[in-house]
Amino acid sequence: MAEPNATTTKQGYSPSHARDVMKPGFIVKLVLMMLIDALGLYGIFTAYAVRSWGIIAIMAVLLAVINWIYFSKRMVPAKYLVPGMVFLLVYQVFVMGYTAYVSFTNYGQGHNSTKEDAVSAILRNSEQRVPGASNTPAAVVEDGAGLGLVVQNPATGTFQIGNADTPLHDVDAQISGSTIKVDGHKVLTVADLLKRQSEVTGLSVPVSDDPNDGFYKTDDGTSAYLAKSSFSYDADADTITDTSTGTVYTADEKAGNFKSAAGESLDPGWRVFVGMSNYTNMVTASDLAGPFFKALLWSFAFAALSVLTTFALGLVLALVFADKRLKGRKIYQSLMILPYAFPAFLATLVWQGMLNSKFGFINQVFFGGAEIPWLTNGWLAKVSILGVNLWLGFPYMFLVCLGALQSLPGDVEEAAKIDGASGLRTVWSIKLPLVLQSTVPLLIASFAFNFNNFSLIYMLTEGGPNYPGLSVPVGETDILISMVYKIAIESGVPNYGLASAMSIVIFIIVGVIAWLGFRQTKTLEEL
Repeated sequence: MAEPNATTTKQGYSPSHARDVMKPGFIVKLVLMMLIDALGLYGIFTAYAVRSWGIIAIMAVLLAVINWIYFSKRMVPAKYLVPGMVFLLVYQVFVMGYTAYVSFTNYGQGHNSTKEDAVSAILRNSEQRVPGASNTPAAVVEDGAGLGLVVQNPATGTFQIGNADTPLHDVDAQISGSTIKVDGHKVLTVADLLKRQSEVTGLSVPVSDDPNDGFYKTDDGTSAYLAKSSFSYDADADTITDTSTGTVYTADEKAGNFKSAAGESLDPGWRVFVGMSNYTNMVTASDLAGPFFKALLWSFAFAALSVLTTFALGLVLALVFADKRLKGRKIYQSLMILPYAFPAFLATLVWQGMLNSKFGFINQVFFGGAEIPWLTNGWLAKVSILGVNLWLGFPYMFLVCLGALQSLPGDVEEAAKIDGASGLRTVWSIKLPLVLQSTVPLLIASFAFNFNNFSLIYMLTEGGPNYPGLSVPVGETDILISMVYKIAIESGVPNYGLASAMSIVIFIIVGVIAWLGFRQTKTLEEL
């Protein structure tokens, strides 16, 4: 029988392996992986609470892969790639995929959750105290999900606890006089009840999983009463009936709400798949198609004119200050990039004040106090936006063009002079093509940036002046991204599905622009 290797312990581990385990680097890695696993498990448990099986599966796979990579000696290259890949997956791929998913739904105001939540909300919104229902001793407690309500069952005398999302269930509690003590929970005092009065009076706890059984409510935090809705839900027929009028509302699965025979609908509804409706409404809806196409055209015009004007001014200044014969050119070059040194949003707000029609510096100093509506007239507002963006963007183009000019070989210009080319001909036929070879990808990137330049538009004009008579507050200077913001945030009825559809359109456009940029870069590399 062969003797065991002298370098191997009884457990099968070599001394070198033991030394590796005791290294500080391994301990740090172990602690970090423990934290990552704990965070991942927390995410899995959270997803399980809302029954999000897809997220559970993805997170479980990610945790298994990450542990395998960082504890395997054969996966050294992957250890450096995984962090970036995880961030790419979470912040880019997942966001893009979820946005695409939302764009095919009616997700928005009144359609935020599931059908079960919608039924529960409809019944709760029409709660009325059950006639003849007596008050029962109660207490308001704090639990992990917010406020909960403890009530004494009038029939059995036992105590039950629940909150807005969890029906009543038994709990250990004792009553002493008018005070209820609940094991494991903090009971709100009178002072606490007064401070949180709005939360207390708005608390509604379901009696059971069946919303038709009613809810317990409290007015003072020390007693509760049974309330039931004036609507009743029939799960078998999938209808809601108004018991006071007899009107029956039937579930419309395509629209995601309950509708009566007369076309009336109950709010809220629920989220459903609507296919391409958001995309077709974008270009066919009477109050949306016109503003959408105008915003699309202005987005292209704004991005293209911004690139052309900033590049032209930056190139001219670079040609001037690249001349070594100019005295003090270093000082001038420093002054030229000052607008680039200030935060863009602060500079935009300063320009907004200077362009004020009544009190702005521009009108008061240069136009003798005339009230020129720079930001409230459609065409003037667009000119103002381009002017402010020129101020903000030319320093970048100046630096890019100056660097490109300084990198040009001097013998090219000398050869042009020997051939008798004028200064303008030298610039147009020699310097400009050479500068464009190195700056075209940057110009395409600048176009993509200005296509989504939300901060400039919103800080300066907020997209206005607005078109009259529209359900969405869209204006003449809105580009697509600011229009998306208004539809998702500022409209009276936010429509996240429509906003997501527009975001996908923007993504496709910017993606094509980025593809052109990479293609141009590859062409230049071949040259």
